[in-house]
Amino acid sequence: MTATQAARVPEPRSSERVPVLQAKNLVKRYGRVTAIEDSDLELYPGEILAVIGDNGAGKSSLIKALSGALVPDSGEIYLDGERVHFRNPMDARAAGIETVYQTLAVSPGLDIADNLFLGREVRKPGILGSVFRMLDRGHMRAEAKRHMSELGIATLQNIGQAVESLSGGQRQGVAVARSAAFGSKVVILDEPTAALGVKEGNRVLQLIRDVRDRGLPVILISHNMPHVFEIADRIHIQRLGRRATVITPESHSMSEAVAIMTGAAEPPPPVA
Repeated sequence: MTATQAARVPEPRSSERVPVLQAKNLVKRYGRVTAIEDSDLELYPGEILAVIGDNGAGKSSLIKALSGALVPDSGEIYLDGERVHFRNPMDARAAGIETVYQTLAVSPGLDIADNLFLGREVRKPGILGSVFRMLDRGHMRAEAKRHMSELGIATLQNIGQAVESLSGGQRQGVAVARSAAFGSKVVILDEPTAALGVKEGNRVLQLIRDVRDRGLPVILISHNMPHVFEIADRIHIQRLGRRATVITPESHSMSEAVAIMTGAAEPPPPVA
């Protein structure tokens, strides 16, 4: 357990506490292949929930259903206790769910500010914006700088810098900052430290903590078990399209988690 984890005491949970995001009995089939079958998930306020599982366990399909990238065949999704139906990622974004995929989805040729506001560009007030559709680049750059500073990304001084000139960790920082800037309910991160070095990976982990500490619960999908056990409050283990169980870094070791994930050990009852 790190000093950061030791200093933070998770809020007590009860059966009456409403998850920020909840999935019940989600099913998604592709012909005869079942990607997810009666899969559940609960994300509570103020937590980092890691989702782990072997290849083909249904992690990606589960997350895509929660982020609107696919429509499940059956099951229910609740946001703040109210049932929602996402037809596409734009519906999920409008509801306050931001997702950063492993491919980052940044535009290398654009600068940092343009990437933060990609798809949400701010136009100049008055006739310049409404008729001539001119972008208010000054406002976007000032807001981008503010968001980056709030997350402690001090290494990026030039907001007008092209993303293609940044390191892998800095690009990931831009993607995480964008999700934190516009996600009002939930941030979902898919393998955010993949292909990063130790130093940059640790910096991204701190960014994730910063996002959580700003009040946004985080779902983290990762194969990096040391990172999962360093940063997660709870760990959702997905196996054969279903949730096998939920554990915590305090209740189980990494080797025990891997044994549950691969079917070598019987899963315990989920931690509430």
